[in-house]
Amino acid sequence: MSNSIITSAFDIDTIRADFPLLGEQMRGKPIVFLDSAASSQKPQQVLDALDYYYKHQNANVHRGVYELSQQATDAYEQGRESARRFLNAASTEEIILVKGTTDGINLVASSFGRKYLREGDEVVISAMEHHSNIVPWQLACEQSGATLKVIPVNDKGELLMDEYEKLLTDRTKIVALVHVSNALGTINPVEEVIAKAHERGIPVLLDGAQATPHMKVDVQALDVDFYTFSGHKVFGPTGIGILYGKKKWLEDLPPYQGGGEMIATVTFEKTTYNELPHKFEAGTPDISGAVGLGVALDYIEKIGQDNIAAHENALLQSATEQLLAIDGLRIIGTADNKASVISFLIDGAHPYDVGTILDKLGIAVRTGHHCTQPLMDRFGIPGTVRASFAAYNNEDDVEQLIAGVQRAARMLL
Repeated sequence: MSNSIITSAFDIDTIRADFPLLGEQMRGKPIVFLDSAASSQKPQQVLDALDYYYKHQNANVHRGVYELSQQATDAYEQGRESARRFLNAASTEEIILVKGTTDGINLVASSFGRKYLREGDEVVISAMEHHSNIVPWQLACEQSGATLKVIPVNDKGELLMDEYEKLLTDRTKIVALVHVSNALGTINPVEEVIAKAHERGIPVLLDGAQATPHMKVDVQALDVDFYTFSGHKVFGPTGIGILYGKKKWLEDLPPYQGGGEMIATVTFEKTTYNELPHKFEAGTPDISGAVGLGVALDYIEKIGQDNIAAHENALLQSATEQLLAIDGLRIIGTADNKASVISFLIDGAHPYDVGTILDKLGIAVRTGHHCTQPLMDRFGIPGTVRASFAAYNNEDDVEQLIAGVQRAARMLL
């Protein structure tokens, strides 16, 4: 393995040793896991935290006066505090524990749509959105009579910012945008997007599912109104995520769901709602998920987001250069500012066939439209092969990928 990308602040061998699954085999070969954009692996620290919770702290939260319930509540709320610190939110009141990015977007689309969207209003999204940032807004528009407007992208997979500015009008009620494209790796100029929207008093939601694993996100510095991400992409458990919202918005919006915990008083005549953040957390939450997510976020901060970004960018550059040297291969998504995702096609070969050959070699990549069908239509393709890197990948993973793609090209062409 080449050590050229490793700095004194980033011990890749120690990091890889934290992830048990990376020591497993797939189809009789050492696994090369390059599908972290779909779901990341989990470090032993997270697995241990989940095990400890269920063995020693398992109880419902916020509702018991007994010691075990208090311990569970403390562990659960520590996960929220870790998320607050991770995003640099002003208060834990602004941190809503949700099922994931999809759930976070649906919460905002539903609650915001019910209160603010009317016939003739407009919602602005982009052509590179994941389906989870398209369909909830379509539903909100269908229910309200509002219209969905789409920021186009150029051939490199970058937002056309001049067109974005033209879409902002007095009818625009909210802008909802992916921070980093899961299909292209494009890092969008979200600071500019937010500033332009705020000039007109328009709130902005960012889908941070692909950004939070790879870079530092400071919601106060961004001045973003809503930000959401998924635990399973940041080394945490599945079924848990975070929605950040500015307090003024969360206080203003109606609840998303009704039930236990989100209430203050209930009578058959009227219900009053709990204080933030519990107003948006109906029912028994994913307690162990919050515990595991908090440990995962602390793990990332211990490594250092700047260290992770530098490591992954080196892998991205190495893989990009070597893939482009393969005859007939083209990369879809060549933005100047990218995170660690490479989507590519081999001329004359179906993405599924390439992925199947790589699978036989123990290399896990994603194939298909990546839940971005409108974006695939924009490029006139059915899908791509996508390799995505995380902090635990190394140069040997890149070398295995290149060798596997070269072999697939020889077999399929």
